[in-house]
Amino acid sequence: MPSIEPKNVTAQILHRARGNPPSTTGYTAISNCFPGLEFDIRGLLRHIFVGVVLHESLPFVVDVEPGGPQELAGSPDWLLVEVEGNQLIGTIMGPRQPNGPSEQLGAFGLERFNALAPIFRNVGQRVRCVFFNTESSQQVEVNLEVRSILERRVGGGGEQKAGPALSKDIAAPGDLTQGLCSPWSADFLECGCYYWAASRPDLVNATAGADGKIDGHNWLHRNRTAATPPQYSIRNSDLVTYEELYRDWEAALKFIIGGKDET
Repeated sequence: MPSIEPKNVTAQILHRARGNPPSTTGYTAISNCFPGLEFDIRGLLRHIFVGVVLHESLPFVVDVEPGGPQELAGSPDWLLVEVEGNQLIGTIMGPRQPNGPSEQLGAFGLERFNALAPIFRNVGQRVRCVFFNTESSQQVEVNLEVRSILERRVGGGGEQKAGPALSKDIAAPGDLTQGLCSPWSADFLECGCYYWAASRPDLVNATAGADGKIDGHNWLHRNRTAATPPQYSIRNSDLVTYEELYRDWEAALKFIIGGKDET
């Protein structure tokens, strides 16, 4: 009986092998609080350039491979900011105060799959990469070879073609899951009434003033007391972190009874 064999890579990727549950396909991923619950697609970019290993979240150099650019070794502060003229870090502009002048407010990492899309066709070729040291402000340009995300196989005519499997050079076993969040902890901190309702309060010890304004404490405010300023005046550094929830949630969080805690 003749069989149908799809030639385009997209159709091959959508194929689900017998015995694999639906959750093994990418389009079923929940991806609620990034990097998601099944895998972190950003892990594919850790080894996209031969010679360096990048962090999956922000393109900092976390390791230099044997034979890689030694000028990037020994410092955790090298950040990939540009590839073949394509910026990976964007500048945020805007007013600090209502109706104020526009000024530079900082930098933000762009979505790397879109930012790097033009270079994916340069598999096996070297591209110009610009690295910036956030500590010393030094800048270095190096030419790095682009790896193929998909496995390369030899076709009938001897030419190389991309197959439906991920390249072993791009993602070793465990690479796409090593940075996954702890779901309850990450979503518990991330989700709130303003975004995605979670089974926790946003504001505790709340009181309403004569003008209708409500003051209270952010529930994630670390080490708060009755004298702690209301929630809108706190800094991010005063809030419970992901790591604290992962490692010591029972000490980091308080019991809330009737909308109030022991403060």
